[in-house]
Amino acid sequence: METKSIMIVGVGGQGSLLASRLIGNVLLHQGYDVKVSEVHGMSQRGGSVVTYVKYGDKVYSPVVTKGEADIIISFEQLESARWLPYLKKGGHLVTSTQQIDPMPVITGAAAYPENIIEKIKSQEIDVIAVDALTLAEQAGNAKASNVVLMGVVSTKMPFDISVWENAVEECVPAKFLELNKKAFALGREVQ
Repeated sequence: METKSIMIVGVGGQGSLLASRLIGNVLLHQGYDVKVSEVHGMSQRGGSVVTYVKYGDKVYSPVVTKGEADIIISFEQLESARWLPYLKKGGHLVTSTQQIDPMPVITGAAAYPENIIEKIKSQEIDVIAVDALTLAEQAGNAKASNVVLMGVVSTKMPFDISVWENAVEECVPAKFLELNKKAFALGREVQ
């Protein structure tokens, strides 16, 4: 099998570490060689973060280069635009519609760009834009928006639902398990 690449992008504190663990768990249980990078960026300060996941018969490096990502999972709209050059032609962008103001917007030095998702869609890119924050709140906690997006991503990958459900059970602490199962199920329902 040729090597496939996934990027998880967002802002520090949005749960990219759990998302990469879930995907890595699913892929390992399918027998793939999997490489996952550490979270890169200012994750402790709310800055831009990126995690790379590569899988296939044999993977030598987790690093994803421009035009190589089969799937980009974005926890925030502006991060979708920032990392879009890494998406391969025919790839999928799964993004939350959430907006988190970066420091230049907070300080008034810049304005948050308008119509980001519409502009990306106009480039004939397969975009699934999800109000993951609202769905996570429906599940019981806004912090579960990362798992909502994992539910959406699971519909774009050729693995049985049971493998994903097992990954949630193995990766999520017991006290948050039911909440995250519900968040995952809500993400799966997104069309």
